[in-house]
Amino acid sequence: MKDVRGKKIFVGLSGGVDSSVTATLLQKAGADVYGVFIKGWYPAGMPCTWSEDRRDAMRVAAHLGIPFHTLDASFAYKKYVIDYLVNEYGAGRTPNPDIMCNREVKFGVFYEFAKKHNADYLATGHYVQYQKSILSRAVDEEKDQSYFLWAVSPASLAMTLFPLGTYTKKKVRELAKAHALPTAEKNDSQGICFLGEISMDDFLRAELEVVSGRAVTFEGKKIGSHEGAVLYTIGEKVGLKNAEPGPWFVHAKDMRSNTITVSKLAVKAQKRTSISLGQCNFFTKPLSTQVLTAQYRYHGPRIPGTFADGVFYPSVDLPESIAQGQSLVLYNGNDVVGGGIIV
Repeated sequence: MKDVRGKKIFVGLSGGVDSSVTATLLQKAGADVYGVFIKGWYPAGMPCTWSEDRRDAMRVAAHLGIPFHTLDASFAYKKYVIDYLVNEYGAGRTPNPDIMCNREVKFGVFYEFAKKHNADYLATGHYVQYQKSILSRAVDEEKDQSYFLWAVSPASLAMTLFPLGTYTKKKVRELAKAHALPTAEKNDSQGICFLGEISMDDFLRAELEVVSGRAVTFEGKKIGSHEGAVLYTIGEKVGLKNAEPGPWFVHAKDMRSNTITVSKLAVKAQKRTSISLGQCNFFTKPLSTQVLTAQYRYHGPRIPGTFADGVFYPSVDLPESIAQGQSLVLYNGNDVVGGGIIV
């Protein structure tokens, strides 16, 4: 980690153990630490733990004796994360809201907030490494979050510290207990960024018009009904109404007719010679002859191939299906080259 003695650092305190230890490590290193809780947008009528998370973040700040701020990022979160998510699912694609949350909120609104208040750095509890303008996987590959940061601007990364990149989750828990942090025993958060325990299914039912439709075979024969094409992703195992016992797997969706094509056979490996990407963001320019590895799902398989002119060319068959809207992230070894959205 950089020499941070005397540096003014805004730490994104989420109320979880990772950000709590991040603030602690920086304070112990001599930094002038400020805790910032980022308030997002939350769907009305659904359970959400943001007030409890803010309380825990405040408790950590009080325990460390550091100033505490609440940053209201609800407008940006609603516009760039929630609306994006709803529109993508409504169009039949498979978005990744956490990636947009990082780009637009944590490393967008929070980044601008830190600059406005003359911070030298901002810091988060992400498990990644960043040195000499290179974003890399964390030491703890089970917790590594580099996949979610491919869309972040280089300027934001250059101003960000990631103290947990060289630690394992086990060590972070040990540090939290050693420093008697109020969040030491708190469970890790699950689900969509800022939506906590709200399930995607419940969220989509609340935000979109979800109606039942036909489930058909490859030949177009109706074999049952489903609860709404918008709720399913390609390759997913689904339960059908008025159909013979499954399991049934989704092979295709037609959003216009609200129809899904299913089979009792799981979606097999795909023979894809190319994968086109949009909205690309690169930290280093890949050479067309350079062999890279790609991930199209968090903790998903690592696929070798090459990249040129917005297209990734896998050198092996894909072991599982991919869908429009997913993020494909390119690596050179453990270093993130960049990524894009599958179109």
